[in-house]
Amino acid sequence: MGIANKRTDATFELVDIKEYNLPKFNETIPAVMSESYETPEVNVWSDKVKELDGFVFVTPEYNKGITSALKDAIDYLYTEWNNKAAGIVSYGSSLGVTAANNLRLTLTVPKVATVGTQPALSLFTDFENMSSFKPAGFHEETVQTMLNEVVAWSTALKTIRN
Repeated sequence: MGIANKRTDATFELVDIKEYNLPKFNETIPAVMSESYETPEVNVWSDKVKELDGFVFVTPEYNKGITSALKDAIDYLYTEWNNKAAGIVSYGSSLGVTAANNLRLTLTVPKVATVGTQPALSLFTDFENMSSFKPAGFHEETVQTMLNEVVAWSTALKTIRN
């Protein structure tokens, strides 16, 4: 977020899915078939995703995949994600690469275009005691490249959404 906030070509905000208190996925009708949600928290989540043009997902890797909370947050919605761009930043003991690939595949269903550049962080070298985030300086260039792509793709995709 610190790197993104230095930019002047787009506005960035931190959106933490934890703050939306989404329960485990429990809708009767899949989002691809309806934009009417039974779960009250999903309506607030839907409004947030609708207002954004692009995303940078920051995901840890657990058991070679993304967290169930992230999967549920994606699955609750469909059209809100359509024709938007996303970058992925991953972290884990093996850089979170498998989780990032899992997320990339998951995002294809709701038609999110993921950019190619992917910062990958190590629990061993980019975190102190595997808990305090202390990324190596060389990651900034990769993050900037990814953000360039997300801004460009988000801008381009906005034209087909409108």
